[in-house]
Amino acid sequence: MPDVQCPMPNLILIGYRSAGKTVVGKHLAERLGLPFCDTDEMISRRTGRSVREIVAEKGWESFRREERIVIKGLTFMHGSVIALGGGALMNPANLELLKGKGVFIWLTADASTIVERMEQDGATREQRPPLTNEDPLSETAVLLKKREPVYRVISDLTVDTAGRSVGEITDEIIKLVEEKRK
Repeated sequence: MPDVQCPMPNLILIGYRSAGKTVVGKHLAERLGLPFCDTDEMISRRTGRSVREIVAEKGWESFRREERIVIKGLTFMHGSVIALGGGALMNPANLELLKGKGVFIWLTADASTIVERMEQDGATREQRPPLTNEDPLSETAVLLKKREPVYRVISDLTVDTAGRSVGEITDEIIKLVEEKRK
C-alpha cells in the first residue's frame, strides 16, 4: 500500500503584535506554496478602515465583532497560513471556532524586542492603536503577562522570534510542523 501523505493543515500563527506573525506568515506561505490570510488585513479590507480607525470611530468592541466575523469565515479554510491578531484568542468563542482547524504556532518575543519592532514599523504606529494608556514598554509587558498563559495553553508549537531572521524562523516552523506530522 502506498504511503499517503495527509494534506497540509492550516498553520495558525498566534502571539502578541509585532511578534512576527504577518512577516513570517507571508514568507512561510510563499515557501510552502500555501495561501496566506492575516485577520487584521482582512478586517481592514472588509471595512475599508484600519484597525486604528475602527477603534477610534467605534471602539474595541466593534473591532472584535468584525474580527469574529472574519475568523468565522476562516473556519472553512484548509492548507493555509493564517496570522491571527494578537488579541483574537482572548475571546474563547474565537478559539472554539478555530479549535481542530490547524496547528497553532505561537511566535514569541520579549517585550523590549516587540516595542523596538513596533517603533521601527511605521504601519504599526499608523494602523494599530495603543491598547492601554501606558507607555509602550509597560503596556507590552503587562499585556504579555496577561496573554502568555492563553497562548501557552492554545499553542501546539512555540517559536522564539527575537534576534532571528525571517528565514531562520520559517525554517524552524517548517521543521517543527514536519516533525509533528510524522
